[in-house]
This record gives sequence, structure tokens and C-alpha cells, in this order.
Amino acid sequence: MSEQKKPSITVSSLDLERLEALIETTPDQAFPGKAALLEELGRATVLEPEQMPPDVVTMNSTVRFSVADSGREFELTLAYPKDAGGEGRISVLAPVGSALLGLSVGDALDWSLPDGHATTVRVSAITWQPERAGEFHR
Repeated sequence: MSEQKKPSITVSSLDLERLEALIETTPDQAFPGKAALLEELGRATVLEPEQMPPDVVTMNSTVRFSVADSGREFELTLAYPKDAGGEGRISVLAPVGSALLGLSVGDALDWSLPDGHATTVRVSAITWQPERAGEFHR
């Protein structure tokens, strides 16, 4: 992983509360990236949902992003594991899902994958964000 400075991340108080409860109840073997997500949450700026900037990836946001390894661009909705089974959704517990949380449009973040390789995830757009749509308690 490169030594680039990590971009600042922002999470809503509601997302943080729900994610901490989820992490607490998810066994380590079911979530290899647990420590990395906890580290990210620990350095996050926490805002009330009503204060969330419209260009930040929050839970249930639909995000256009690229993964450096493949150069491919994706548009997926960041979801809690119980909602992630559908097409076009990615679990926040998946490595790329964890990396996306809290990033702003234009940000890139190096992230370790379970196989030990690192990749860079870059956010190019947020096509839908619950807070921007006035859905503060989804």
C-alpha cells in the first residue's frame, strides 16, 4: 500500500451507531476487514444526518467509483449486509464497500483486500444520497 495520506472521511451519527452495532455482532471470521473498518470509523468526522454534505458516501448512497486494479467503473448502492443481496448493491462489509464509506466525490483511498493485495478506490459521483433526498432516518 502506498504511503499517500488518507483522505478525510465523514459519517453520519446514525450510520456510525448502526455500523458499530453491526461490527460488534459480526464474527471476525465472517468479516476479515473488521479492523480496517473500525480504524476508518475511528478517524471519521461525525455529523448529524441533516448536516451531511451532499458529496459524501453514506449508507444507502448510490456511488459511481473506479477500482484501480481493473480500471473498471461501477455504480453500486452501499448497503448493510441484510440488504446487499440484490443486484447493484455492495455490502459495507465487503472490502470495497468499507473503503467507500465516508469518502467524498473525487477522493481516492488505498484499501487492502482479503488476499493481501491493495487496490485504490476512487469516487467519481454520488448519483443518490439519502440525506440529500431528505431521508435522514432510513
